[in-house]
Amino acid sequence: MEEYDDSVISAGAHLSFKQLPVVWKFVTTTLVSMGSIMPVDLLAAATDPSYFTNLVSTNVSNPTTIALLAYNDTFRTDVLSENATARQLYNLDWEAFHEMGTYNRETNSLYVTSNYVSLDNPINVTIIDLGRNYTLKSTRYANLAEANGGTNWYPPGSNQSNGTTPPRLLFCDEGDFTNYSQLVSVDPVTGQSEVVLNSYLGRNFSSINDARQHPLTGDLWFTDADYGFFQYFRPAPTIPKQVYRFSPATGEIQVVADGFVQSNGLEFSPDLKTLYVTDTGAQQFDRNLTRPGSIYAFDVVDGKTLANRRTFAYADNGFPDGIHCDTDGNVWAGCGDGVHVWSPQGVLLGKVWVGVESNNFAFLPGAVMVFSNAQLWIVEGVKAVGREVCRDFGVC
Repeated sequence: MEEYDDSVISAGAHLSFKQLPVVWKFVTTTLVSMGSIMPVDLLAAATDPSYFTNLVSTNVSNPTTIALLAYNDTFRTDVLSENATARQLYNLDWEAFHEMGTYNRETNSLYVTSNYVSLDNPINVTIIDLGRNYTLKSTRYANLAEANGGTNWYPPGSNQSNGTTPPRLLFCDEGDFTNYSQLVSVDPVTGQSEVVLNSYLGRNFSSINDARQHPLTGDLWFTDADYGFFQYFRPAPTIPKQVYRFSPATGEIQVVADGFVQSNGLEFSPDLKTLYVTDTGAQQFDRNLTRPGSIYAFDVVDGKTLANRRTFAYADNGFPDGIHCDTDGNVWAGCGDGVHVWSPQGVLLGKVWVGVESNNFAFLPGAVMVFSNAQLWIVEGVKAVGREVCRDFGVC
C-alpha cells in the first residue's frame, strides 16, 4: 500500500492544496447548517418553469449551500425526520469525493475514490475516519490503477449474515493503457490486494464502473462503461456496455443485461427481487441531455438472471449515477444537483440538494454522506436505513 501523509491540519470548511497527492485533515467547522425541510409545490412548478430556479440558489463555482427538498410528505415524515439537519464538511480544491463510499467496520472508515486527473496523477482512495471527526487521508493500493465504484466483498466461504468475517473492499478498476480493467480486492487493514476478475472469457472489459455482491449467492454483479476512454486513459472500447454476474467460487460469468448507452450504477432492492441499473449515456465525450439519464428496473430470476426491463425513473437534473436502496425499498441516486429519492413505485419523494453534480453517496446509521467531487456533505437525522447498513455497521 502506497500512502501519502505529510501533515494533519485543523481545517475549516475550505481547504486548499496545490498538488495531489497530499493528505489530510480534520474538519472542525461547517459552512452551512439547515434545520428545516423545504416543501416543493408541485402544482406551482407544473405551470411555472422558473419555480425551481427561484426555490434554491448556489454559486456553482464554490458550492456552499445544501437544502432538503420535500416533493412528497413522506420524504419529511418517513425518509428524513422533522429535525433533520444538513451541513458541509469539506470544500477542497481537488475532487477527493467522487465514487464508491464503502464502509469497513475494522477501520471504522469510509472509502471513497477521487475523480480522475491524469495518468501522472492517478485516482486516489480517500479514507474518511468516522471515529475521528471525519479526518481525511489519501492512499493508493497495489494492483489498482484507476479505481471508481465498489462495494464490500465477502470472499467465498464468508458469512454475510452474521458479520463475523470482516469484509474486504472490492474496487472497480477502470484500468489504463497498460493495466486491464478489473475487479480488485483490498484488505483495508493490511493494504494487501489481489485481482478477482479481469476477463470475460478472455475479453477485457472497457471500464468496470460499479459492483454489488448478492448477499445470498455471494455472486458479484457489476456494470461496464466507457468512461476511461472518454477521459483518455483507456483504449477504444471493444465490448458492449453490459451488466455481468460473476461467481467468485466457480469462475462462472454471464452477461445478464445489455442495450445501455452507458451502464453505470446498480443496486438490489431490499427483497432482492429487483435490480436497478442507471444509464448515464447523457455524459460521454460531451454532455447531451437528450441521451439517457434514467434508472431501469429488472426482475431478478432465481438469483442469477434478469427479466422484464422497464423504465423506473428519469432524473430531472443531470443523470443518475451511484444508486442505493433503503430498507423500505426507496431508491436513492446521485444526480446533477444532489441526491434524489424515489419511492418503490418510481415517484420522486425528495432531494438532498447541493446544486452541483453528485456522483455517489453513502448511508451511515442515521445519516447520509453526499459526495459532490470537491465537496463532502452530511445529512443527519435520517430515518431511512440503507439496505446494507445493518450488515456493514452491525447496527440497524
